[in-house]
Amino acid sequence: MTKRAVMIMFDTLTRDFLPNFGNEWIHAPNFKRLQSKMITFNQFYGGSMPCMPARRELQTGRYNFLHRSWGPLESFDNSVFERLQEKGIYCHLVTDHSHYFEDGGATYHNRYSTWEGFRGQEGDRWMPRHMAMDNPNHNPLNKEGISVTQHYANRTQQLEEEDYSSVKTIDAGLTFLKNHQDKDDWFLQIECFDPHEPFYVPEKYRELYDSIAVEQVPYWPKYQLNDSVSEEEQINMRKEYAALISMCDYHLGRLIDYFDAHNMWEDTLIIVNTDHGFLLGEHEWYGKNIAPMYQEVIHIPFFMHVPSYQNKQGQTVEGIGQTIDIASTLLDFFEVEDEFDRDGKSLINLIEDELNHETIIFGTNGGHVCIYDGDYIYMRGSVNEDNGPITQQTLAVTMMRGFFPGKMLESIKLIPGNRFTNGYPVIELDAMTYIDSYSMGHLLFDMKHDPKQNTPLKDEAIEAMMVKKLTKKMTEVEAPESEFIRLGLKG
Repeated sequence: MTKRAVMIMFDTLTRDFLPNFGNEWIHAPNFKRLQSKMITFNQFYGGSMPCMPARRELQTGRYNFLHRSWGPLESFDNSVFERLQEKGIYCHLVTDHSHYFEDGGATYHNRYSTWEGFRGQEGDRWMPRHMAMDNPNHNPLNKEGISVTQHYANRTQQLEEEDYSSVKTIDAGLTFLKNHQDKDDWFLQIECFDPHEPFYVPEKYRELYDSIAVEQVPYWPKYQLNDSVSEEEQINMRKEYAALISMCDYHLGRLIDYFDAHNMWEDTLIIVNTDHGFLLGEHEWYGKNIAPMYQEVIHIPFFMHVPSYQNKQGQTVEGIGQTIDIASTLLDFFEVEDEFDRDGKSLINLIEDELNHETIIFGTNGGHVCIYDGDYIYMRGSVNEDNGPITQQTLAVTMMRGFFPGKMLESIKLIPGNRFTNGYPVIELDAMTYIDSYSMGHLLFDMKHDPKQNTPLKDEAIEAMMVKKLTKKMTEVEAPESEFIRLGLKG
């Protein structure tokens, strides 16, 4: 029986900016096409934030953020793509996500059979910086620094739409499909960094939204809490993001057209997903990571087509799913037995109305630890003014770009193996955070009556119930002792 799968992954695709979920001003007809061709998972969530922690979850089916911040896949991890290859499933990655090629992500793409990478996104250290174009845009809301200079150097190689690295990624995905349309037992991951900031996009997509001159627009939002952004600036920023979504939408349409022309819906598992969303003024926050994991960031779009469930096309699933479930879903679809103790479960179960999770957790290392039970979301901040203690459990002492600082290395100690390390001894280091969850405090939301999280709930009984559930969940995944102390859950 033919077994093949395609996962189309966009970075920073916010659910509320898609017409599938009620947005009436975004031009994204091809995302809308997914609504009739695939199953929409209405209760799908991210877990470990941001980019590389999310991809560690994708490959291992385990939460990452309680034990480790941004870092590479480690020697003790269990990658689904290695398990698939052991059973004869060819796995190929095409991507322009430059973080794969940095110190903090350099082991992920090598877990595939083969991979193709395209340079130039965001601050990718690609073109020599002396080549940088002049930056005419000095809007105070925009990010500044080396990555911005690097971006303008990279743009010298991205003058036409076909030069854009995300477009090249889609092109490479289509080439793989054309070369493998008559072959079986393969998995293809087409992963575009867009619509991640900066919102660099050809003018024809900006014209859809009557955007203002590039020199004035906030196109690369700083991550910050800011209640002084004008309504006009906020609208312009959202237009820039919308324009980039429209470009992604156009090229998604090329893939959908190929699936239609070659009737791939008959025999191919197809997933369209993202890692997280983005805040553009909601709750007065911009960006991600430092803000609590509000719905705009963590409640994400997820679409899946399973060939054996043709009768479910166009329907929705209301059960809770999460990024940790993708690994088990692929193993289930390819009928690969898996004895590994993963946090996730196959999403095919949800199509049958089975319960995957009574509770899920999500967050950023050193930030709020959040739990959702289908009724309430509880965000637990640090009870200590210094937001600590925070530890890292790892065998790879790298950050996004570069190594851990000497101060962290001075605290290294070897500790016994645990569930997270699959029993192997691991080093533990003291770490710090840029997130002040202590000052923000604990947050509780009634998701049935306040889905936009406008009004934090004050209810000691419900909070006590959610604390109990959070403590249970953290115990199940063997969170470090430091996390229990930081959150005031033991003592």
